[in-house]
Amino acid sequence: MAAPRRKLIGQILKEQRWIHEGHVQEALAIQREKGGPIGRILISLGRITAAQLNLALGIQQGFQVVDLDRVEIAADVAKRVDASSATVFKVVPVRIEDGTLFVALADPLNVHFLDELRVLSGGEVRGLIADADQIDRKLKQLYGDQAAGASMKGVLDEVGRGGPIDASDKEAAAHAAPVVKLLNFILFQAVRDQASDIHLEPFEHEFKVRYRVDGVLYEMEPPPLSLAVPLISRVKVMANLDIAETRVPQDGRIELAIGGKAVDLRVSTLPTLHGESCVMRVLDRSVVALDLGRIGLTEADKKSIEGLLDKPHGIVLVTGPTGSGKTTTLYSMLNQSNDPSMKIITTEDPVEYDLDGIVQIPINEEIGVTYAAVLRTILRQDPDIILVGETRDLETAKIAIEASLTGHLVFSTLHTNDAPSAVVRLVDLGIPPYLLAATLNAIVAQRLVRRVCRGCRREYEPGAEVAAQLEIDVATLAGKRFVFGEGCDECARTGYKGRVAVFEILQITPRLRRAILDNQPQAQLRALAIEEGMVGLREAGVRRIFEGVTTVEEIVRETFLEG
Repeated sequence: MAAPRRKLIGQILKEQRWIHEGHVQEALAIQREKGGPIGRILISLGRITAAQLNLALGIQQGFQVVDLDRVEIAADVAKRVDASSATVFKVVPVRIEDGTLFVALADPLNVHFLDELRVLSGGEVRGLIADADQIDRKLKQLYGDQAAGASMKGVLDEVGRGGPIDASDKEAAAHAAPVVKLLNFILFQAVRDQASDIHLEPFEHEFKVRYRVDGVLYEMEPPPLSLAVPLISRVKVMANLDIAETRVPQDGRIELAIGGKAVDLRVSTLPTLHGESCVMRVLDRSVVALDLGRIGLTEADKKSIEGLLDKPHGIVLVTGPTGSGKTTTLYSMLNQSNDPSMKIITTEDPVEYDLDGIVQIPINEEIGVTYAAVLRTILRQDPDIILVGETRDLETAKIAIEASLTGHLVFSTLHTNDAPSAVVRLVDLGIPPYLLAATLNAIVAQRLVRRVCRGCRREYEPGAEVAAQLEIDVATLAGKRFVFGEGCDECARTGYKGRVAVFEILQITPRLRRAILDNQPQAQLRALAIEEGMVGLREAGVRRIFEGVTTVEEIVRETFLEG
């Protein structure tokens, strides 16, 4: 007997009386012309909301819809899912029938989380579909601030009461309820504190868990060493890595919805003397503002960058050390240029954020999908703008230059200390100076510095010792007031909250083109660039201190005095 056909989304939306047939036909006309899912088209037209689409998708997949505002949830049912896990998965336990726990989800695509909940609740779990706002309200009603107020020590005590875990059977240990609960808490804390990385590090006598927040590592309450293998095995299971293989590095990816936020975790494991070390890079789209107006550019810098985006061809390089925000700056540039009239293609290792309307290609060198190989193909795809994730070698650099010479605007990154040294680096790679002079539009060097916390900022009058630290004339500090953070609950007693970028933008002027063509040394290129109006990283940082954005210590740590 043939399986019954699933109802069409348009039909379900009409049955719910959110749209009528005219809206469906309007969306179908756009779909025939431009393609795309009809639900997303209806959202773009303003006919339905994302929440209504999720409910319709749930109905289409056979979920029962529950109105949480009309449901009283018993205390013993709420206890079947702990506060951290409920918040991580954004699910509400609703009722128990014949031993089966029914939980409400906001997103029907998150059904794979039901397997996690089966482990945690110790029984069968089935999903219901509910409005996202209702789920948020019910989570607050059931758990209050339990998840936010929980501590690592409290969670470890709870895990410890579950008894010892046999780490010899990695598969079983990875699925043990205490291990799942502990990892959920670690992930929840990391996303709540806006951590960029989570480090799980086994040593001879201890197991460290550290978060990197605003570029600085903070150590958490260490779990027992016996949990190192089960916890890292749990991460490997979620990232579809081989948990039996511990002798070679492995890389993977986990896609989660934590507290209603879509979060990607880039997972890297590395064999060490005392077991596998694991680092998870947290890619939280809600934290990163892919907008030129929000990455820390001054008005003058923003105008310079926007001018670069208007160029018909040429190369723009963004340079700086690892973790200096280069990718965010490049994505913000691409977002600014992203409209239907432009074909944008990126090659990245790996693709960090999914950008609507942009063709993104992940590099995989193991199967020959290298930057150079992909770039050759990209040129046959009729792009207007190309992003090369990193210029690593001569072949990639040559093809990027070839692309710019044939009428494409090319963006890429380099690892150099400042903007002028990028020219020297490319010449060292083997690029002839005449090609650089013909194709380079600009080089942007950047650093990330921590912002002073708004909740505990205090002013002070800088003296001669501050001028000495910054290596500036003490007279320039006359009448100036600097700020620092005393430390409060909002900034975890650090005095800092969030980061801002500091930029050095080298625009290639006719005089600089001649200097590049003449293969001038780095020092002369820098001196000429400053004559032509470039503001160096240190000077840009000092301006941020004057504006009350950051501190002397941050600028001294992240920038050097250009000589």
